Amino acid sequence: MPIVAKKVFDDALSLPAETRVNLVEKLLASLNLPTRAEIDRLWAEEAERRIAQIDKGGVKLVPGKKVFANIRKKYRG
Repeated sequence: MPIVAKKVFDDALSLPAETRVNLVEKLLASLNLPTRAEIDRLWAEEAERRIAQIDKGGVKLVPGKKVFANIRKKYRG
C-alpha cells in the first residue's frame, strides 16, 4: 500500500464508525459500480428474456438432475 494510502487508511480508522461507513459508501460510489437496484433490474430483465425464450420454444430445457449429474461426472477427476 502506498504511503499516502496507508496514512489515509490509518486516519480513517480513527474516525467514528458511522463516519467510516459514510466514507466507505462514498468511496464505493466513486467506483461507478452498479447499484443494488440496477443489479436487481438487470436480473429481472434477464429472467424475463429467458422466460420469453422458453415460451417461444427457442431453448432446450435440461432437467436439473441431469445438469448436476453432468457436473459431477465432469469434475470427478
